Amino acid sequence: MSQFSIQIINVSMPSTARLDIINARLPGYQGLYQIHINNRGVIEAIIALDEPILPSHDKKVLDVRGDWISLGGVDLQINGGLGLAFPDLEETNLPQLQEICDYLWQQGVDAFLPTIVTTSVEKIQRSLSVIDDFIKLQKTEPKPTAKVLGVHLEGPFLNYEKRGAHPAEYLLRPTQETVEWVLGNFARVVKIITLAPELDPAEEVIPYLRSLGIIVSLGHSTASAAEAKKTFELGASMVTHAFNAMPPLHHRKPGLLAEAIVNKNVYCGLIADGEHVCPTMIDLLLRASRYEKGIFLVSDALAPIGLPDGIYPWDERQIEVKDGTARLADGTLAGTTLPLLVGVENLVKWGICGVGSAIAMATESPRKAIGMPGISVGQSANLLRWHWDKINAQLTCKRLKFRIYNPQLKTVQIR
Repeated sequence: MSQFSIQIINVSMPSTARLDIINARLPGYQGLYQIHINNRGVIEAIIALDEPILPSHDKKVLDVRGDWISLGGVDLQINGGLGLAFPDLEETNLPQLQEICDYLWQQGVDAFLPTIVTTSVEKIQRSLSVIDDFIKLQKTEPKPTAKVLGVHLEGPFLNYEKRGAHPAEYLLRPTQETVEWVLGNFARVVKIITLAPELDPAEEVIPYLRSLGIIVSLGHSTASAAEAKKTFELGASMVTHAFNAMPPLHHRKPGLLAEAIVNKNVYCGLIADGEHVCPTMIDLLLRASRYEKGIFLVSDALAPIGLPDGIYPWDERQIEVKDGTARLADGTLAGTTLPLLVGVENLVKWGICGVGSAIAMATESPRKAIGMPGISVGQSANLLRWHWDKINAQLTCKRLKFRIYNPQLKTVQIR
């Protein structure tokens, strides 16, 4: 199991000052940059440098000496945390949800989509209701913590043959009627739905979901390349955990994954734990998908993330977590308990891609996949500092926490 961890470092600045981060590398950019952060903790300017600059003594400067600076991670597929599974949410779990948000923040994650896997419609709607209330609560209590952006509904519109660990008794065929039933009054909460498009020959569900503003991701599916292509033309724009729960790449039957790879408008989620997908196939996928231009990392972490290895409940069954990998009693791969940014470390450690591309796949690409801005002027400076030790081949990451001191009010704000 990876020992990758996030350290938090404090950067103090007076409330009247601006912080300049100098000699920084940014994912998606070439060369070195200077980042201006105002006293509200917002990125004010990003300026390219022709050559490294020396720190100034008349203003607050943080010289990162060629380290990478990024926004925090965004996890678009995470099933629970600290022992709490998102399909099991009840109103009494609101404090535990906040604990999960705080834990993920400490792991370098800025925002996430609680993922509800296949279960009864009653439980889905109960969880959606709780998350809806929690999102409203988060908006009234600004604090440095991971934000809930909405829900990823992974099921119940999945193919029985590719259901994986999803319980067969709750699977449904996608029609507008069944989708309306599942969503109930909570369509506004759902950001992504994973479905098997071959189950909708009438081609009515994807246009309907897009009309609601819900992103459609293909997964747990036996769809052919032709079926996937038609689905992408209808508005689907993602693939859920590439390679897993779908036909493998084949030179005469390319399947939905190959069609996604060649479509520049489609992003594929990827679990880079080394168990869900062999590193050799990850290398192939990234080369074909133009790295961060077509791939974003997900954790697909289950409820025991943040807890030690052991045996844990999972719906009516049990999973065994060993070295960060979770399996059912019959050996079926159920998920992982490794945090999102471990995937960044793995990609670099395996020599599959450069540091900048690996960071981008956990920070920039998931934002772009759901229409959020990446690191840019006007963004809150929720920043990570990454250092690559070439000699020891080790990647480390630190979250920058800004302590803004007001000498007149004698107060300190944490951003």
